[in-house]
Amino acid sequence: MLLEGKAWKFGDNIDTDVIIPARYLSTSDPAELARHCMEDADPGFPGKVRPGDIIVGGRNFGCGSSREHAPLAIKGAGVSCVIARTFARIFYRNAFNIGLPILECPAAVDGIRTGDRVAVDTASGTIRNLTTGEEFAAKPIPPFMQEIINSGGLIAYVRRKLT
Repeated sequence: MLLEGKAWKFGDNIDTDVIIPARYLSTSDPAELARHCMEDADPGFPGKVRPGDIIVGGRNFGCGSSREHAPLAIKGAGVSCVIARTFARIFYRNAFNIGLPILECPAAVDGIRTGDRVAVDTASGTIRNLTTGEEFAAKPIPPFMQEIINSGGLIAYVRRKLT
């Protein structure tokens, strides 16, 4: 899968309450969650992010609770991919379960700034900063996990396999 968008960079330990504040958890509608995505870290983010954009985070991105609302809010906001130094394990699993591609790549985190144009090839793990021309290598997303993403998440993937 080839993705391209503007980078939005955040720091270390961005927890699920920063991604989607608990006061908005009365819904699981991705469009409604998107209206509040990352607003505690950047109050203007929901109005500035565009379809295809990419979030870049530091260490332990998605730590905190185990709720799927966090990756749902990110995906609902139109973010095509999250690149981070490391991910909290439950966020990692939830992201793939709902069909949100994520890649761990410390070098890319160091080499990307907010506003840079970034291209990602999830099959090869190649991340290119189109603004600076730098290229980074992340571990590629395995083919079976790409199938889950391309299906729109684990439930859609299983349904497709059963029919």
